[in-house]
Amino acid sequence: MYHVSLLPLHTPLSSPTESAILVGVVLPGLSRWDVEDSLNELELLADTAGAQVTDRVIQSLTQINPATYIGKGKVSELKGLVKQHNTDLVIFDDDLAPVQMRNLEKQLDCKLIDRSGLILDIFASRAKTAIAKTQVELAQLEYMRTRLTRMWTHLSRQKGGIGTKGPGETQIETDRRLIGTRIATLKERLEKIDKQRTTQRKGREQHTRVSLVGYTNAGKSTLMNALAGANVFAENRLFATLDSTTRLVNLAPNKEVLLSDTVGFIRKLPHNLVESFKSTLDEVRESDVLMHVVDVTHPRYEDHIRVVNQTLKEMEALEKPTLLVFNKIDALTEHGMVGALRMEYPDAAFISAQRGIGLDDLKTGLLGVIEADFVERIAYVPVSESKAISHIHQVAEVLAEDYMYAQIPDQEERPQAVARLRFRAAKKHAKDLSRLLDRFSNLTPIPSA
Repeated sequence: MYHVSLLPLHTPLSSPTESAILVGVVLPGLSRWDVEDSLNELELLADTAGAQVTDRVIQSLTQINPATYIGKGKVSELKGLVKQHNTDLVIFDDDLAPVQMRNLEKQLDCKLIDRSGLILDIFASRAKTAIAKTQVELAQLEYMRTRLTRMWTHLSRQKGGIGTKGPGETQIETDRRLIGTRIATLKERLEKIDKQRTTQRKGREQHTRVSLVGYTNAGKSTLMNALAGANVFAENRLFATLDSTTRLVNLAPNKEVLLSDTVGFIRKLPHNLVESFKSTLDEVRESDVLMHVVDVTHPRYEDHIRVVNQTLKEMEALEKPTLLVFNKIDALTEHGMVGALRMEYPDAAFISAQRGIGLDDLKTGLLGVIEADFVERIAYVPVSESKAISHIHQVAEVLAEDYMYAQIPDQEERPQAVARLRFRAAKKHAKDLSRLLDRFSNLTPIPSA
């Protein structure tokens, strides 16, 4: 009997001096500028992972080559560049099929990774808490499961007819079973985490919950620190924050909200990551209001807004009340750009989270979004029902409170002292409050003499 261990997960690129070549493809419907911009972002991802980009290759194709993704001529050109630069790593901007990765590695004779693999690598290096590590490991294993064949070339099948199923094939099947078992264990663990977080969120229902969303590196964590006086890790790199952090923030006297920082979005975010980070992204799904933070200094900030909105749509969270927040206005060099943006986005907030510019206006704007769906009503509650009165104070904004007597019509019972509460509350509390106050709906106030 022998011991078989799982294949190693993606770990952060081992050396900051690793050199890399980027590869992008212009397909029908895309412009070269679109691909160049995507490669610029891929270069930032490579830098975050610890690689230095020495060159990039772009090819226009009418359709993908099923064997090598790019054309044969481009593969030869890429092979020459790998030798010329003594390149350690080639990074493709799109996801590659296992057979394409295997064929390319044979011809290029160097490490190969696609965009999803690179993002997973970064997430692996950024995960600090047990929850984040579990989420990343699950995403990595899902990614690896279909790519095992290329990882066992040192145990390749022998030639011939009989006996062609060599030890490599046995190892692959063994690892598939081990990975499948591990995936099941991690999913079970994340389900428990999800239930725990659902319970925690239920305990916060009396507060309005606000989530920060936006493209990665838009400045969400910096804004969280500025508003909440928190100490959330913030860095000018992609995916600096993976874990959801929640803090209490005062928008005005007696008006508090729970503010949550969440993982940033990006183009071509691996589906496995979205699924694995379900418990973290549920903070967004179950929030009352979203703050969509945008890096206004990025030349393609409008494209970033579209990517975030598309991701929110996939999460079924696009229809939530949202405040658009343009960050880093202090770094704008083009005169008059803020004024033009204010005209185009009159309801947005314009801030510099790092320098604290515009935060008061941001709080006012956020309060306006939160209170836009508030409903005002009057209720009569017996003063003996102290818990009911206390609950109204907890979940609603009490505008006025006075005391009088009330009586149930057609009954000879003595009038009872009641509190008349004029309050307004968010629609999410309407059902709960109606259920509470229905018990007292038959009370009729007695006019004072």
